Amino acid sequence: MAKTMFEKIWDAHVVLQRDDGQTLLYVDRHLCHDGSFQGYYTLNSQGRKMRRPDLTWGSPDHYRPTDAQSLNDISDPVLREKVALFDRNAAESGIHYYGLDSKKMGVVHVIGPELGITLPGIMLVCGDSHTATHGALGAFAFGIGASEVAHVMATQTLWQRKPKTMRITVNGEVGFGVTGKDVILAIIAKISAAGAAGHVVEFAGSGITALSMEERMTVCNMTIEAGGRAGMIAPDDKTIAYCKGREFAPKGDKWARAVAYWKTLPTDAGAVFDKEVTLNGADIAPMVTWGTSPENGVPVTAAVPDPNSESDPVRREEIRGALEYMGLAAGTPVAEIAVDQVYIGSCTNGRIEDLRAAAAVAKGRKAVIAARVVPGSEPVRQQAVDEGLDQIFIDAGFEWRLPGCASCLCLNDEVFAPGTRTASTSNRNFMGRQGEGVRTHLVSPAMAAAAAVTGHFTDVRTLEGNK
Repeated sequence: MAKTMFEKIWDAHVVLQRDDGQTLLYVDRHLCHDGSFQGYYTLNSQGRKMRRPDLTWGSPDHYRPTDAQSLNDISDPVLREKVALFDRNAAESGIHYYGLDSKKMGVVHVIGPELGITLPGIMLVCGDSHTATHGALGAFAFGIGASEVAHVMATQTLWQRKPKTMRITVNGEVGFGVTGKDVILAIIAKISAAGAAGHVVEFAGSGITALSMEERMTVCNMTIEAGGRAGMIAPDDKTIAYCKGREFAPKGDKWARAVAYWKTLPTDAGAVFDKEVTLNGADIAPMVTWGTSPENGVPVTAAVPDPNSESDPVRREEIRGALEYMGLAAGTPVAEIAVDQVYIGSCTNGRIEDLRAAAAVAKGRKAVIAARVVPGSEPVRQQAVDEGLDQIFIDAGFEWRLPGCASCLCLNDEVFAPGTRTASTSNRNFMGRQGEGVRTHLVSPAMAAAAAVTGHFTDVRTLEGNK
């Protein structure tokens, strides 16, 4: 019987099944961060030890201020204690741990692929919704809750109900100036923020396979913003080349056996998905969100929608409410929207290719508004320094920071002022996501840099030249 890639991986991880539809799955690898303290608390309060600390990796990212070189540099006592608690829990449990002084530390969804923790065919979980990122390598990866984190810590297994399957095919390669971020924003704009609810999504088609590995990570990262349980892309030669030689990837004879297995993972011809969606890559342009949901995205060449043109009364009121919060008038050209600050970073767009794309726009120009660049990991930061990207940003007036989640969310002290407007490369534009009353617009790194040097949303293709 023909199987989807997801079904193959699911079946390979089944420990047992209950009559009520719940399935116990084996977890290959587990990531945790400084927000995983509740899982540790449950484990410790029950007097349990972590079953497989060798299969758990962690690094402080959510609460770590990105101007703090060490624990002593964190002035906020609450933030300092969150990071210190993770230090203690990690040391006591014996996991692979990369603290603030580590050359391998960073956002867990960035260091996972970097270190070869993420591999095709594995089941990977983390107490963070954007664990979907790792599906770009052909893994079944998804976020879990605090009680589930404790269950994985104690048993290396997890109870789940099997989700449905969905395939989103992008036919034809995207044009110049269009990135993986634009692809996923266009997908969400088409299917809605609930369009993939209850499904594991496989992204396919020439428009997906043409993307780099890091762009694929961006696409899978935001599957959760379409309501999906996980996002996946079949492993191919790019995937295998990316994984080879990484620290926790197989070596020697194990490598050859692993590659042979990975090549069996792609979906079989004739496999049936519960839902199918198709897009034309050539139709996708640089995207900007205008509202308070990732589904509120339009090309930078378009205008803010008019709620009066919406026939559905519920949707009409949603648009009105979003425009009121965002301080926008219906019909305003996106390219005329002024921006107050820019944030480039996060698990969505904090990798080296993202920084290169932003630096290419910033080079030889000056930021006219506040702009902050946050590498996704210490290896990314060091590579950017080696390539001179940090100096390009500094010369252009951008603030260059240390790795972390930073201004993606409000768990640290890097929020923006109420009422201000942000061009952000992160994954969520919900009300208050980047600070109380902050108006967040999601864009690609190059589009964020273009906003920084012009002061408003600008079609990056006009700055880079339509090659």
